[in-house]
Amino acid sequence: MYSFMGGGLFCAIVGNIMLVVSTATDYWMQYHLSGSSAHQGLWRYCMGHKCYLQTDSIAYWNATRAFMILSGMTCFAGILAGIFSFAHFSTFERFNRSFAAGVMFFVSTFFVFLAMAIYTGITVNFLGKRFGDWRFSWSYIMGWVAMLMTFFAGIFYMCAYRMHECRRVASPR
Repeated sequence: MYSFMGGGLFCAIVGNIMLVVSTATDYWMQYHLSGSSAHQGLWRYCMGHKCYLQTDSIAYWNATRAFMILSGMTCFAGILAGIFSFAHFSTFERFNRSFAAGVMFFVSTFFVFLAMAIYTGITVNFLGKRFGDWRFSWSYIMGWVAMLMTFFAGIFYMCAYRMHECRRVASPR
């Protein structure tokens, strides 16, 4: 049980770090514009060596930003619940912290999936046609990897919960 929780906690911490880095950096997309290379993230776009804030209030930018932030916050709450699940004292008999942590990691996975799907759909269908020579970059890829890490953290914590429940049911009272 503790090995599942430890593995889940490791995946969650790495996933949360990746979520923060992915959300904060400017390399979601790289392209060539007017002969010079450019790249953009969720908050800024850079042409050459000069960066500018994304001041446009476009719905897909705001949705992607909001879902990435919600995912990071939910993952952090899951990490706290996961750390507390190592403690044996519980004031509620039916409340299991490893189950709560697993659910939070799955919710975080869902939020990251929504953010990445929105960004991918708009980029491929709109921005990709606007910029001829473009590609997704490392911040974007890190977002997908963070989604996998939070998903596996949820799987690990659900396995820990299942093991705990099997032991609780099997042990006589």
